[in-house]
Amino acid sequence: MRILVLCTGNSCRSQMAEGYLRHFIGEKAEVVSAGTEMHGLNPMAVKVMAEDGIDISGHHSKVVDQVIDRPYDLVITVCDRAREHCPYLPGPAMRIHNSFPDPTQATGTEHEVLTVFRHTRDLIKHFCQHITRDLY
Repeated sequence: MRILVLCTGNSCRSQMAEGYLRHFIGEKAEVVSAGTEMHGLNPMAVKVMAEDGIDISGHHSKVVDQVIDRPYDLVITVCDRAREHCPYLPGPAMRIHNSFPDPTQATGTEHEVLTVFRHTRDLIKHFCQHITRDLY
């Protein structure tokens, strides 16, 4: 099975989802994330994922054109903008959409921003746990 997770910038939400899906699914599927744009991996996303034992520090931001070389079985969009701008993808992929709050828009102290990132992380974790239970 091949799974593609799409977001706008592939910097945070889709990277978190990729990390959790890889963790929960293991070798049963190939999981890739990309964005409709490329914003670079967000260090706060790396930090809050590491707090939960998931290392995404080796991930890098990609645009969807870089990963559509083969068909996907499942395409997950994690923000409304990616859903609206999702390009045509070859193959009969099942599509799932769940828009998560964008923690990169958080302002305030570092503690306040981290709290927002953790909240989004936890929502994504719960979603990925649910998805993987349904798949396997």
